[in-house]
Amino acid sequence: MQIIALGYFCIVFIGAALLMLPVSTQNGESPTILTALFTSVSASCVTGLVAENTATYWSTFGQIVILSLIQLGGLGYMTIATFFYRLVIRKKGLREKVMMAETINTTRLNDFSSLIKKIIIGTFLFETVGAALLSISFIKHFGVAKGIYFAIFHSISAFCNAGFDLLGENTPFVSLMDFSGDYIVILTISALIIIGSLGFLVWDDITVKHFKLKKLNLHSKIVLTVSALLIFLGTVLFFVLEYNNLLKDMPLAQKLLNAFFASVTPRTAGFNSIDMAGLSPASVLLTILLMFVGGSSGSTAGGVKTTSIFVIIAFAFSTIRGNDEVAVFGKTIKTEFLKKAILIITINLALIICATLIICSVDNVSLSDAVLETVSAMSTVGLTAGITTSLSAISKVALMFLMFCGRVGSVSFASALFEKRVNPPISYPTEAITIG
Repeated sequence: MQIIALGYFCIVFIGAALLMLPVSTQNGESPTILTALFTSVSASCVTGLVAENTATYWSTFGQIVILSLIQLGGLGYMTIATFFYRLVIRKKGLREKVMMAETINTTRLNDFSSLIKKIIIGTFLFETVGAALLSISFIKHFGVAKGIYFAIFHSISAFCNAGFDLLGENTPFVSLMDFSGDYIVILTISALIIIGSLGFLVWDDITVKHFKLKKLNLHSKIVLTVSALLIFLGTVLFFVLEYNNLLKDMPLAQKLLNAFFASVTPRTAGFNSIDMAGLSPASVLLTILLMFVGGSSGSTAGGVKTTSIFVIIAFAFSTIRGNDEVAVFGKTIKTEFLKKAILIITINLALIICATLIICSVDNVSLSDAVLETVSAMSTVGLTAGITTSLSAISKVALMFLMFCGRVGSVSFASALFEKRVNPPISYPTEAITIG
């Protein structure tokens, strides 16, 4: 765990050092350390929160640095390092396999090289197809060279669930709002986000089982079921809640399209096709909940993960029914997974609450905006009500800490900080307490 955390630290500081170069900005002046560091953390942790408008502040060199950090953060630096290590040395080490397994949340150590190849090849295949589809619309708007560049940038950003965009040249921080009626752009970005958020393990399972859903393992079935349910329910709720608000002046088909995108992007991409600052309070709460859940384990997405939420809900229903075991899809879920899910959610909530207190007290912003910002950072989403650039240095440091923990994993980061001690062979007496 310490090696993984240290690896991300190195990527962040190397990225910040490159962004500090005068060539990284359009005005030729070096950015402040805080701006460079915040951008590097956000990009390498595939979040999308920005201290400056990416399109107008950073030069092409700076944007390429950001894109490289997004790709490294999305795949996981250990995945890329292991892939090239295999190409050169082709030796198998248990220590290396264990570290790689931790970066993508898997216990599968056999035939690990095959899994890494699938991850690398699958990633670039999806990103290439996405870029090709996006270029159809972007070339019309920006010309051939710029359109292709924009298509590549946004395809990688979407697949890695980063949320960085280059569309704010005329209107800062506009994201995809100018393309809210473009079905190619919205549906392509949505598909890339969904595929990236499903996770590498689900891809592998689907390809091995030849797309036969009934034969998938329990993890894949849970991920696909919960993801589909959240997207569907989110679409319906956003459509109803914003029908007479942000979606008011859109045709019916466009309303459905943007309600769908509003449901997909909190899982955890950070793009938006409607004005986040104009959302109704109910929609803000729905967005926060979707961001908190996030994507799936072993994916480019953040959040507490769909499996964690599923396990807790499944155990709750099982307990209510008086069952000692939780059985879903013909399989039993072990209690140890419930403990891990509770730990993840508890740590994430604690960090979000602490950061929210800091932002509210230091910058005097509204509670809803502060919660949206902190959950967005913790879940590596990137959605914001527009307060990021105006926050103080203390608040930005708090957000950077959340983004880093969200990408490395809150439990993994805590494990890296505290050395594991052997518990003494002592068993204390038990005593009953009142719960509920």
